[in-house]
Amino acid sequence: MKKILKVDNPNVYAQHVGAAQLHPQLSIISYDEVSPVRSSLNNYGVYGLFIQRQFPKNLSYGTQSIEASDASIIAVAPGQLGGAEDNGEELSLSGWALLWSTELIAGTDLEKQMRNYPFFSYFYTESLRMEPEEWLHITQLLKMMRQELAAHADTPVLRDVLLGYLRLLLEYCKRIYQRQLSQENNDTTDILKRFHALLEQYFLDGKQNLLGLPTVAYCASEMAYSPHYFGNLFQKATGTTAIGYIHTYVVNLAKSLLMQGHNISETSRLLGFEFPHHFTRLFKNKTGITPSAFLGKKAGH
Repeated sequence: MKKILKVDNPNVYAQHVGAAQLHPQLSIISYDEVSPVRSSLNNYGVYGLFIQRQFPKNLSYGTQSIEASDASIIAVAPGQLGGAEDNGEELSLSGWALLWSTELIAGTDLEKQMRNYPFFSYFYTESLRMEPEEWLHITQLLKMMRQELAAHADTPVLRDVLLGYLRLLLEYCKRIYQRQLSQENNDTTDILKRFHALLEQYFLDGKQNLLGLPTVAYCASEMAYSPHYFGNLFQKATGTTAIGYIHTYVVNLAKSLLMQGHNISETSRLLGFEFPHHFTRLFKNKTGITPSAFLGKKAGH
């Protein structure tokens, strides 16, 4: 099996790279201070922003690769798998990592607002590209946060201050995201993004437990289209069928669950399949191998 670092609290990653542990629910790491570091493939139980001048090559994000430009940000969320497996080499990195636990934002308005930051989604496989002034502003905010942690004990007041900084940083990220989005060909990408966001929300809400796998008819209805019109529109925009896209999405989720240690039966149930053999058949149709073979391939990696 691949060597995976389970980052179930922010300080697990800080310890991995040799950074100081400043707060039980939030970690700020300056790569310039701790480099060189070993890479890691991380199973995240926390939120994180990786803000770097240059990212290592061959980074994975779920079952996909992620395009990381110079001077950019990669966002991660609980339940995600990402990074690069430790191959024994040491990397010289420049920039920052900011990680925070779900407990820090639990019960706050920020917890509710996290859905408004789509760059934390597995679907968004590009880094957020910063302008020079944005790099300076974000770096300054991180330095100020670290000064607060160094100067004050952990109290509710300090946590409110940290939440204020987090909100501001996330709004900077949102502005960058919206700028990049406006530069894309919206006619081609809008339907794909809406469809993917709908699929993501479907599984986040646990609808598969009640309704089973999402259908084209369900997705079309939620997007205010007839199934036939939506199917034609989607195929024209992407060159693939809507049902094929749903199945690819489900199989990618399955790969992530299997890599995280769930067995075939558990993965089948978590995805909403009535019977494990239905899951196995779909997985093999989309990948050419069975889930058992996929696990064996990973174990022999």
